[in-house]
This record gives sequence, C-alpha cells and structure tokens, in this order.
Amino acid sequence: MTTLPSAKSVAANPTQAEMRAWVSQMPNAQMTEFGNYNIIARVTARSAGSTFIVTDDPATTTKPTMARADYEAVVRRHEAYIAERDMIVIEGYIGPENSPMKRPTRVYIERSNANIPAMQQQLYYPKDADWEESDALTVIYTPNCPAEGFPDDKLVTIDLENWVTRVFNIDYFGESKMGGLRMWMEWAFQQGALAMHAGAKVIPTDGGDKVGLIIGLSGTGKTTTTFTRQNGSLPVQDDIVALVEGGGVFSTENGCFAKTYGLDPRYEPTIHGALAKPSGWLENVAVDAEGHVDFFDDSYTANGRGTFALSEIEHFDPRKLDKADFLLILNRNENIAPAVARMSSVEQAVAYFMLGETKGTSAGGKDEAGKNLRVPGTNPFFMRHDYLQGNRLADLIRSMDYDFGVYVLNTGRVGGTEDVEGSKKVKIPHSSAIVKAIAEDTIQWETDPVFGYLVATGVPDFDDRELLQPRRLYEAQGRGDEYELLAQSLKAERREYMRQHEGLEPGIVEALG
Repeated sequence: MTTLPSAKSVAANPTQAEMRAWVSQMPNAQMTEFGNYNIIARVTARSAGSTFIVTDDPATTTKPTMARADYEAVVRRHEAYIAERDMIVIEGYIGPENSPMKRPTRVYIERSNANIPAMQQQLYYPKDADWEESDALTVIYTPNCPAEGFPDDKLVTIDLENWVTRVFNIDYFGESKMGGLRMWMEWAFQQGALAMHAGAKVIPTDGGDKVGLIIGLSGTGKTTTTFTRQNGSLPVQDDIVALVEGGGVFSTENGCFAKTYGLDPRYEPTIHGALAKPSGWLENVAVDAEGHVDFFDDSYTANGRGTFALSEIEHFDPRKLDKADFLLILNRNENIAPAVARMSSVEQAVAYFMLGETKGTSAGGKDEAGKNLRVPGTNPFFMRHDYLQGNRLADLIRSMDYDFGVYVLNTGRVGGTEDVEGSKKVKIPHSSAIVKAIAEDTIQWETDPVFGYLVATGVPDFDDRELLQPRRLYEAQGRGDEYELLAQSLKAERREYMRQHEGLEPGIVEALG
C-alpha cells in the first residue's frame, strides 16, 4: 500500500463540472465550437525514453531500470514538491463490476492541470463501497515538477513492488492513462492472463455474435477498426483487454482515448460524435481563434487526442463479454503485406504477434514517427521479457476448445509509399469489409507460397484483388523481380529479428517460412 503524500489541499473525486471550472482558468485551455475544452500540452506523446522500472535486478526486464536507492531520492523530492501544491485525487477501477480482473486504481495530480484528472475520470469505472485503498494501483502525477538530470528533464518511475507510478514534468494525458494500465497489465500477467494492447468489439452474424480483438500500435487504426460498424457491431473496449485461459475476455476502461488526426465523421461517426459534445475532452487538437476545430491540421502535432465516456455512445455491455472468436494484428505496412492474411498454425500466430510489425506514428513521439518498427505484441507496455507474452499467447490459444482465428491486417499501403506511382492505400472501407467477412466466415483462402500463411482470393464487397494478393500488383506493373527480392529480404530480416527472443517455445521462428 502506498500512502498519498501530504499536500497543501486535496480535492477528492470532484465532479466533471468542478474540474471544467478549474480548466477554464488554465492559460493553455480553449473552449471549442463543441462547448468542450481543448488543452495545448507542452508534451505531445508518451515519454518512453524517460521511463524507468524501479528494481535492483535489471535482468528481470528489457526496459530501462532505476536502482531503489536512487528511487528513494526521487520520492523525497516528489513529496517535498507536493507538500506545497493543491492536488486532486480521482479514485475508481480498472475493469467493470463483477469482473475477476477488476482492480482499484487512482491518480493523484496537481490541480493546475485539472484536464488530466477530468479525462482520467471518464476512463475509470466508478468507485463503490468496496473500493480499497490498500489494493489500489496508484499514479502520483506532477506535470510541473522538474526532473533535472533525467532525459529531457522528464521522468516516469514504475515501482511494481508497491504498485505506484510517479510522473514528473509531463502534461500529456497518456501518461496518466498508461500509468495505471501498465501496472494492471503486469498484475494480469501474474494472474495467468495476457493483457493485450487491444480493442474489442462484438459483431452480430447469422451464426451468432462474434467477439473480435484488435491489437495494434497506437495510431495504426486500432480504435478506428474497433469502432467501425459491421452488421451494427458495437465496441466494447478500445485499448487494453485481458485474454484468459479458455478464451475469455475482460475489458478495462469505461471510456475511450481516441487519436483525432484525420477524424472524419463519414468514416468514424461514433468517435467524432462523442468528441463533438460538451462532455468530451480534447488535447493538442488544432483550434482557431474562433473555436473552430480542425482534425486535419497537424501543424502542432499529428497526435491530437480526445476522451469520452462509453456512456456517450452506443456500446456492448462489457460485463456480458463472452469468449474471443478471433484476433486481428494490425500492421501499417507499405510494400508487400496483404490487406489480410490468416495464420495457419498456433506457432505462426505467435510469430506474427511477436513481430508486431508496423510503421511508427506520432503517438510514439518523434523517435518513432515514420519509422519501420517491430514491437512484440504491438505492446510497448509489457515490462517483462517479451518472449513471455508470446509463450503465454500460445498457451492460451491451445487452451481454447474451438477454432480461434488469428489474422494480420495491413492498414497501410501495398506497392510502396504514397509517392510511388501505382501504389495503393488500404482504406477504411476495405478493412471494414475484411472484418465483416472474418466474422461471417465468408473469405476464400489459399496458401501463400512464400510466407506460408493464407491469403484471400475473394472477400465480399472488396473490389481490389491486388490489395489482397500484393504479388499481383507488382507483376501487373512489371515489378515481379522487386517483389521476390522484397519477400526474401523480409523473411530473412524476420527470422534474424526473432532469434533475439531467446526463450520462445520451439517452432515459432520456423513458422515464419
């Protein structure tokens, strides 16, 4: 149990209206045309390079670590700063009522940045009479406390022995959200589950409701894919879920933290509608002097964000979630990855889960944006050795007594970057048609001779076979030799990359073909 540091004053669980009043006094807050507030934060993305796990045994993790003696000095500095500040504490739960994965949590933060607790309150499930401070995952957050001597004068410390995360000199809401969820993910792993950086949705079909999980690095289309409606499908969760033995799924948050750049009401009416209400919160979105919002202006950052409560939209009751039917691994690629591929074995499913291939976006900061990345499980928040999550996924799939499909979806392009003549974009309607067809089991498949996974020969309401089978695009453009070179190079790179994950069960690297 972590006791909250003493402060000049503490406002416990204020209402949204009270926090809006404090936000109205913030010099970097602006009322928008929607009647909600947009805050321009100094920090525009997660500060991974300033994040440390507190441990005296660095061998337990691949993440940067801080010795406990050094951490104690940080704690003293933190508590001295907080003693002179007005603070807010927001208490609630990660996980809905009656969930075995429900855990008390709280954020304790400077009142001068009241937008952050207001946004966090929308994501927590509400506190009840059973809430226990002694069991709470705690985030102690000081957006204005300097962290001299640390990268970019910012600091995030994660103390898993005491279930507390501390944040210094960062005013980006994502550090509050992930501060609690990251600790919850470790706790879920200790319970035998695998917490995934994934959305969840329920799709009605003639064969019954189908539960789909969608994993992807931030900015690759995870939230968009989760909220796009096939057969009147409803979202359950947009960011973190737990998969347990036998295929059961449990959600975490009572709201959504959505990326706003390019937000178009034609394709994403649910998210746009929720953020265009007075109850929504915006962060780092372009707003002109008259309050007009431009979701397509990235002059400050392409990582604009917003939060809203699930109560603001039609959604599937997370308490009624059943077993997962399929898993989608999003991969924002730009060359030979097909719009969809089905994994042909458990080992191959784990291999592509571990590859976590995509192109980085602004959500990961300037060091990731535009770069080709491999993030195991598309989950930068797993704090143990990455091979453990791959082996856990294999165990969980094998524990299921039904056919659990695993698919890789390319949400980027085929044939090259946007400036390559003849390249093609995998658009939102393409991905939506694929998800619908997966749920309805109406895709025709054949084995890819190079990679060994299954590629689609036909998808209902999908008008471009070159996106389904990239070889066709390359050959039609006289680039067949280029395709072969790219394919062989990619296979070699993947196998070499996967060999670094010592500890993966046998057969996973070989499943790459």
